[in-house]
Amino acid sequence: MAKAGILPDKDIAALFDNGALASAHPLDGDQIQPASLDLRLGTVAYRVRASFLPGPNHRVSEKLEKLKLHEIQLGEGAVLETGCVYIVPLLEGLDLPDGISASANPKSSTGRLDIFTRVMTDNGQEFDKIPAGYSGPLYMEVSPRTFPIVVRTGSRLSQIRFRTGKALLDESALADLHARETLVASDDPNITGGGIALSVDLSGGENGLIGYRAKHHTALIDVDKRDQHDIADFWEPLTGDGAGGLILDPDEFYILVSQEAVHVPPHHAAEMTPFDPLVGEFRVHYAGFFDPGFGHSSAGGTGSRAVLEVRSHEVPFILEHGQIVGRLVYERMLSRPRALYGADLKSNYQGQSLKLSKHFRMR
Repeated sequence: MAKAGILPDKDIAALFDNGALASAHPLDGDQIQPASLDLRLGTVAYRVRASFLPGPNHRVSEKLEKLKLHEIQLGEGAVLETGCVYIVPLLEGLDLPDGISASANPKSSTGRLDIFTRVMTDNGQEFDKIPAGYSGPLYMEVSPRTFPIVVRTGSRLSQIRFRTGKALLDESALADLHARETLVASDDPNITGGGIALSVDLSGGENGLIGYRAKHHTALIDVDKRDQHDIADFWEPLTGDGAGGLILDPDEFYILVSQEAVHVPPHHAAEMTPFDPLVGEFRVHYAGFFDPGFGHSSAGGTGSRAVLEVRSHEVPFILEHGQIVGRLVYERMLSRPRALYGADLKSNYQGQSLKLSKHFRMR
């Protein structure tokens, strides 16, 4: 039986060498991450009437011909407006062997800007899932929710992981790994359903800051530029109310932080599972991938916590300090990556606590 696991950086590079991955442009030097590949926008974006899936026996290009409203050239940079849906052909395409499947997720900085992204394929019946053996182009749905953004050919909003077999740890294996490696800093970890729980920190600490709420009607954010914007122009800081609670408004977007520090050992990768209706009427964490080495002491990650991108659903919802807001699932790596998150990679969020995306100047 073939070994199961997430493909590390060296095996992702090999996919390019053997033609399973192809790109219209040369790879960026930092495009391959420890357990994933950043995906790049192509040369054109199509504004469409509504989100869609192509479904069996249909190519995305066929649906675009019926649904596109406007074609936008991205070469020199273009504005994508809030409340609109865009489909962008990506520079990368796939010709996967039968034994390798893939999944996609927004990058951390994408999620922290409230940019909703999903990857789709020809004949696809699910977003962000690429079946083993898929051969064809990749497309990204992009929908800015809070801030209008500037993107261009080569902008990297999402990432893709490749796996062989069933790499996911079951509940027993997860408990064993936690006992050996301390995956979350909790005296009494909640491990059920194959995931380990994270709770929200609304204590505020010494300065009383518990999170940020996004402002409306702001200026543009260029997704490719770091340290360009003043926090006060885009975010309202939130302080604790003394009772450890926060009312989530359905029209608002929040950046909060987990109470627990998170650790992803070098031979594993983790992912925050999507919205769980059992924990409340809200969604946490658009960007769910945690690379090997996140929070790992030898990679400079001691004390790293999970930053939470939070939206309520249909109704206001009271979030309490220490409330479970999501679960981390862990998968085995095929082998240890050459580089770990935070080690020699200029990783943006290693050792983080409450932190906005890299686009904002931290005072």
